[in-house]
Amino acid sequence: MYDTTELKKGLKIEFEDKAFLVIKSDFTNPGKGSAFVKVKLRNLESGAVIERTFKSGVSTGCSAPDCEDMDVEYMYDDLDGYNFMNQKTFETIHINKELIGESKGYLQEGIKLSLLFYKGKAISVELPNFVVLKVVETDPGLKGDTATGGLKKAIMDTGLQVNVPLFIKEGELLKIDTRTGDYSERVKG
Repeated sequence: MYDTTELKKGLKIEFEDKAFLVIKSDFTNPGKGSAFVKVKLRNLESGAVIERTFKSGVSTGCSAPDCEDMDVEYMYDDLDGYNFMNQKTFETIHINKELIGESKGYLQEGIKLSLLFYKGKAISVELPNFVVLKVVETDPGLKGDTATGGLKKAIMDTGLQVNVPLFIKEGELLKIDTRTGDYSERVKG
């Protein structure tokens, strides 16, 4: 069991039979009354964020979850979902489409990422912060478009739609931030 002093940002805990990630922890010692720790927790399965307050110096009832991070490489998709290769054992792991969700636009053959397993079941996908994707469709840019700072839609080779500057052309490689889905910069091929 974790004590309130151990609840720090980034810690994975099991609370009320669910796996959570501590995203914020504030210790408060009011002038009157006992000290307490207020924590913000993100459910690792659903992504929902909750807040809880624990009296300081007392066991929280939180324990270490049965979690495992696994480094995998994306191989291909099929009708049921997506297939990854475990980087240590080289076995194939099949993940259903619901778990991947919006992350599918960043998956390209050979990309390395991390899967989080809770009690032996995959519950989340952690993409690298940036991926390099190729523009397959966009409106042509016009001379002088760089000065206005405007944006246009571009469709990447994975099907992802990204807002890009007006000077971007088809066939260019772009660095995309997977956390926000925004264009970052051009990459020389």
